[in-house]
Amino acid sequence: MRHTGILFGRSMRHILRSPDTIITVTITPLVLMLLFVYVFGGAIRTGTDNYVQYLLPGILLIAIASGISYTAFRLFTDVQQGLFTRFHSMPIGRSAILWAHVLTSLVSNAVSVVILILVAVAMGFRSSVGVLPWLAVTGILALFTLALTWLAVIPGLTAKSIDGASAFAYPLIFLPFISSAFVPTDTMPTPVRVFAENQPVTSLVETLQSLLNDRPVGSDIWVALGWCVGIAVVAYLFAMRAYRRAT
Repeated sequence: MRHTGILFGRSMRHILRSPDTIITVTITPLVLMLLFVYVFGGAIRTGTDNYVQYLLPGILLIAIASGISYTAFRLFTDVQQGLFTRFHSMPIGRSAILWAHVLTSLVSNAVSVVILILVAVAMGFRSSVGVLPWLAVTGILALFTLALTWLAVIPGLTAKSIDGASAFAYPLIFLPFISSAFVPTDTMPTPVRVFAENQPVTSLVETLQSLLNDRPVGSDIWVALGWCVGIAVVAYLFAMRAYRRAT
């Protein structure tokens, strides 16, 4: 744990010295939120008075999917510069190197999420729920970040180029567009609706929407948690396999 803490501090110093990382991660979801609320929002019927009430959960997931690409980038850079080999020559815990990058991803994405929520509040987002629903939202977003971060570790360790290390995140960023993140799925053509209703983003979005708007979450929360845990476990196993091969 001490070794992980030291290496985590190293990764966070890199971000603090290059704040454009968080700015880049935040600016695209922020622009999307402004565009959809103020340009398209008047034409979209979601049953809410202010479209940002419906849109915010999907925007948060897009921000996280965008942010984890930097985890792959940082890992790829460490591998290519020979830092992994250097660290392994030292008497430190082998798992500390990976967990430091994972913790950095959790913290940096949390900062982006907080910024987007504050902007959404300025745009009219309101939630009257208590502390427990907000804690549940925080936990789900953290679990989603953890799952995608371990997914990002795999290309970070195995990619042959910097573009290959970060490009895997593009499908994840666009996945919310084919879900209930922007419009209800019942407005979609049947083939698209079937896909949208059976992919992980829809269950996550509807769980977050229910928690933030004080509605019963039903079975959506268990489906969302199942997706997150399943992705995290599978990604972790493949990431550790790639890590052993790389070292």
